[in-house]
Parts: sequence; C-alpha cells; structure tokens
Amino acid sequence: MSTEMEETLDSLDHPVDNAPVRVLTHGSLTVEGYSRAAVQTYWRIPELKLGFDLGAQPWSFMSTPTWFVSHAHLDHIAALPVYVARRRMMKMSPPTIYLPHSAVEGVEALLRAFQRLDRGRMPVNLVGLEPGQEVELSRELVASTFATRHTVPSLGFVVYERRRKLKPEFHNLDGNQIRDLRLSGVEVASEIRIPRVAYLGDTAPQGLDAHPDLYRAEVLIMEMTFVAPGERPERIHKYGHTHLDDFIARADLFQNELIVASHFSTRLPSEQIRRIVERRLPESLRSRLKVWL
Repeated sequence: MSTEMEETLDSLDHPVDNAPVRVLTHGSLTVEGYSRAAVQTYWRIPELKLGFDLGAQPWSFMSTPTWFVSHAHLDHIAALPVYVARRRMMKMSPPTIYLPHSAVEGVEALLRAFQRLDRGRMPVNLVGLEPGQEVELSRELVASTFATRHTVPSLGFVVYERRRKLKPEFHNLDGNQIRDLRLSGVEVASEIRIPRVAYLGDTAPQGLDAHPDLYRAEVLIMEMTFVAPGERPERIHKYGHTHLDDFIARADLFQNELIVASHFSTRLPSEQIRRIVERRLPESLRSRLKVWL
C-alpha cells in the first residue's frame, strides 16, 4: 500500500471509533491502547511503527504494519484475523506479526479456517520467536525477547534505539583524521543501545525480573492485574499474573520515566482500583506511574 493511503487512514476527518483507545504522550513517544484482563489488550507506539498484542483492533491502528504478540490467549490475540483481513481489504501490504514460536502453527490453522469461512485471503508474515532472540526492525531500531511466566508460552519485549558513538580512543582526533581512519577501514564508532519501550503481557513476577533493561526503558507497559489487599499471592502467581504487592516489592528497581500499569481485573470497579493504587504507591513512583483504565 502506498504511503499516501496510510497517511490518509491516520488523518480521517471522521475516524471510525470501534474500540476504546486511551492516549498518552511522553517526550517523543505516544502510547495508545487499552487493556483489561479477560476483555481485550492492544497497544501501539505510532512513532516506532509497531504495536503489542491484538485483543481488539481499533480501526486507527490498521496502518501500523508490525506487531508483537505476547501470548495466544484470546484477549491478546482474538483480533489478529480481523487485522489481517482489514489490511487485505484496504489493499495494504501484508503485516508482520511476531509471536511465540509455539503459537505459530495454531494461528496458521486459525487463519486457514477464516479463509474458508470468509472466502478471502489472509496474507500475513508470521514470525515465531523464542526467548533471547533479536529482531532487526530498522537501521535505528532492534527488539529483544525474554521469557515471561504465564499459563501458556509467553514473551516480553524491549525495543531499543541504536546509535553510533565515537570510541574513546579516537576522542582526541579531529574530523579529518577520523574520516581518514574510517576510509581506511578502521571501525571508529561502536553501537550503543537505548531501551525506549519495554512491554510485558500477562506474567507472574518472574517476568519483571527476566530482563534488566525492562527497568531502564524510557517507557514500561506492564500488567498489574490484581491490587486488592488480602488476595492470595500463590494463586495469582500460579495463574501467571502480578499483584500490586509484587510491584511495590521492586519499587527501588524502576528507573523508567513512564510506567503504564494496566490489565486490571474486572472484579473491582475502576475508581476503587485507582484509590488502592494511589494510596499504596510509593512516593518515588507516583509521578511516573499511570493507572491505565
């Protein structure tokens, strides 16, 4: 699909509002999406041209061509066929969807079933991933995967911005000398990686500790499914989820500029969740954590 058409879809005078989308801008990044446990989860970072999870598919998200799916539960993947079919209908190029390797065969079978029912093609590039892999997204961006702990195979993701930095041993040289060294084949710069966005789908606390850069990312999007006092942590962790208490126990680790807490249980109304989190949250984190409801 042409760039012109993608730009048009993002700038409609009367956009189609088929799913809730909350929006928050932090520095040069915009976080868009919505998440509620057992309902639907979907996120987009438009500046990075990628999204996380496809529990629903807001019409405005259709032009984003690259998605990372954390796991194959329906509230995180149910809209994958819808998204693929819409892009084909709008004559867009097939999207690329990264997901746990163990889920690829099942998703392929799902798409074949919808092809028979819908009588329309489902063109998509499905890429299975394992923990510890890297995905080259562009010259400037790379994503790494890590294992999270849930009831089905699940992954978390850290997206890095890559920059080139002059090696210390060449700091005393002028521009012409550096140019000459570069032309002679000397590698005068090294790559540095800046963690921009980290994403956790559903996970027990082990997922929080699985990747050190999760705590360093500029923006962290994470689950905080349970917040009520007195809930049994062993049961919450058994089913692959995190409690507010798990977050508080790690409060000193979070260096993130923005933390998006989401995927709250439907057992409690939104205002009660807000009150509990705001009352118990450490002072050092109150200005940085957004309760996403």
